[in-house]
Amino acid sequence: MSTVGFIGLGNMGAHMARNLIRAGHALVVYDANPKTVQQFKSEGATAASSPAEVGAAAKEVITMLPSSPHVREVYGGKKGLLETLKSGSLCLDSSTIDQSASIEVAKAVAEKKSIYLDAPVSGGVTGAQNATLTFMVGGAGGNPELLTRAKVLLDKMGKVRSITEFIED
Repeated sequence: MSTVGFIGLGNMGAHMARNLIRAGHALVVYDANPKTVQQFKSEGATAASSPAEVGAAAKEVITMLPSSPHVREVYGGKKGLLETLKSGSLCLDSSTIDQSASIEVAKAVAEKKSIYLDAPVSGGVTGAQNATLTFMVGGAGGNPELLTRAKVLLDKMGKVRSITEFIED
């Protein structure tokens, strides 16, 4: 399995990241709280000192951040993910953010010849702990290859529903 980047190790993200570790994925992690990053290092993850370090180390990156400004900063700020994002990378954002922020970040990721999928969750902290979250994935345009690539990771943390499934239901 390839190395997965995970940015945002708060109440939800920490449990999500641990579920990926338990499933056998190697993680490179970043959080604004260095103590949290060090805790994950002791659990076997590789510690990054910035989102840019995560982008340099992983072609699949999951972000789970508190709000739109945090997402914009992690992706586009100084030492942000976009500075080092590799062509062909997949960015899965599970943050609860404004639609405009998601569209803005998706366009910036596309300029890097990579993919951004909006993948907000329901299920709360308990769902994150028990790997029973529901991911509502948008941005794949019904592309089964993109959904399959995303599901490899998201299935370790819950179940996946494509937004196109909701439209067709």
